Amino acid sequence: MSKSPANAVRFDQPGHPPATITEFQGVRSLHLGTSWVQGAMRVAKPDNIELEYVQMMMMWLLFNEQPRHIVQLGLGSAALTKFCYRRLPQARVTAIELNPNVIAMCEAQFALPPNDERLQVREMNALDFVLDPANRNTVDILQVDLYDEEARGPVLSSQEFYQGCADVLRDGGIMTTNVFGDDFANYDKNLQIMELVFDAVVWLPEVHDANIVVIAFKESPSLDFSVLYERAAHLKKTLNLPAKNWVNGLKGWMLDQQ
Repeated sequence: MSKSPANAVRFDQPGHPPATITEFQGVRSLHLGTSWVQGAMRVAKPDNIELEYVQMMMMWLLFNEQPRHIVQLGLGSAALTKFCYRRLPQARVTAIELNPNVIAMCEAQFALPPNDERLQVREMNALDFVLDPANRNTVDILQVDLYDEEARGPVLSSQEFYQGCADVLRDGGIMTTNVFGDDFANYDKNLQIMELVFDAVVWLPEVHDANIVVIAFKESPSLDFSVLYERAAHLKKTLNLPAKNWVNGLKGWMLDQQ
């Protein structure tokens, strides 16, 4: 999230914040009727992940390079959804988005592909998705980035929600989530609740205007940093992701906990 002037193309179905865009130096940004940036895409490279914190949401790749089912809660500008769909062809990708204006904007202006046998973008509430018994133990990777038009903090942050997130994950499942916000009490509350329902919770240093990415494990992983650095080099080579920075962040977090 960051600030930018609002403007131009607009999807404005009643009952939801309008979706608008701005462009600057080849980068198209999504807004929900305010100046806050909800996602971005470099127009010349529509399938790449433009924002650093959004790239960091992919750090689960250090632990699982072959997920079967990836779920995104909060579509944003569809950066994560498109990247997973294009670059991880073995995976099914599901995106849950409450605002139909966001879905329409992503289809029209952010190169979101149509639904098919591997991709499903569903207009629904993320809480309903994680509480649905039919979705229990069906997800390998859960990516959570849920913000309203004012971007004050995660829209869903209750213990019920995070317990639902843990419940939809299969054994060995991983959640990454962005806990951006200017209220540190809210940030601490989110972390404390995640630590109640997940076996291990790690957060990386703040990037891009106070976005803090957390990785939560259904079962605590073994952290062999020599192996993680090897995987990071592979991810840089194959997917051009700055994964070495993520391992450095994980290592720094471990040292801070000692």
